[in-house]
Amino acid sequence: MPWKGAYRSTQLVGGDTQFVLGASGHIAGVINPASKNKRSYWTGGTLGDDPQAWLESAKSQPGSWWTHWNNWLQAHAGKQVAAPKKPGNAKFKPIEPAPGRYVAKHPPEVMGA
Repeated sequence: MPWKGAYRSTQLVGGDTQFVLGASGHIAGVINPASKNKRSYWTGGTLGDDPQAWLESAKSQPGSWWTHWNNWLQAHAGKQVAAPKKPGNAKFKPIEPAPGRYVAKHPPEVMGA
């Protein structure tokens, strides 16, 4: 999705909203480890209707947007809890072992089309 289209989502959600724009494409931004510091990102701009105005008010930050996101997640996360040792519980029994039969199906089959 072009970034200006993604930016428009800031006008659709409520609460404490931030928009972060990575300097690289979606593949490079996800594949490159944050420790490499190969890229940069923009954040902190004034949110409004105009994506270009946001970009002009945002600050370029060196490094990976992953670090920024990780800090945001830690600030907004609840208490960490241990993962269950086994799937399911008394109310919800496991249906079948992972990954499940549906992963071998094509989207029209899963959606009943």
